[in-house]
Amino acid sequence: MIVIFGGAFNPPTMAHLEIYRHVKKFLNCDKFVFLPVSSLYTKRSLASNHHRFQMLTLLVSGLENVEVSALEFEDSDYQGTYRSMLRFQEKYPTEEMAFLIGADNLPKLSKWINAKSLLSEFKFIVVNRNKNNIVRMIEDDEFLSEFADQFIVLPKFDIDMSSTKFRDTFDQMLLTKEIYEYIKSHDLYRG
Repeated sequence: MIVIFGGAFNPPTMAHLEIYRHVKKFLNCDKFVFLPVSSLYTKRSLASNHHRFQMLTLLVSGLENVEVSALEFEDSDYQGTYRSMLRFQEKYPTEEMAFLIGADNLPKLSKWINAKSLLSEFKFIVVNRNKNNIVRMIEDDEFLSEFADQFIVLPKFDIDMSSTKFRDTFDQMLLTKEIYEYIKSHDLYRG
């Protein structure tokens, strides 16, 4: 299985690293891909593609079977997760593909571009955030329950750490030393 972990990674935190470790502990994962969304995506205060790619590269340094993909950086507009997953499937035609999300994304999933096709064709790995009952969230949602077999729910993960929390507090304990130094040296996230 190839696991695609998409996100803003603005900046990548210790939680992103712990999610990778958690997935490797519970799933037989041949490759783990960090897929930063392009700055064309409509998030405000997103650091440049270059900086987020460099910080992710620092985060994964020394990890086995991990890559940071610039796939979405090359697009002229934001095409959505489904198009990205199709392109990964073309690159690895014999591999099972799974997209990794936090439980906080479940209620929004029906609004994603090509959501039905995405959930019909690809597995979704869900890690917890905010102590949610993920199985109940899926069962109680009319859209998600239709695709219940597509979800792989990973147990025992709930870290209260986020990129937003770092940007709000500049708490260096939320980041690796290398990423914190990179942010300071490039004067990122300050005003």
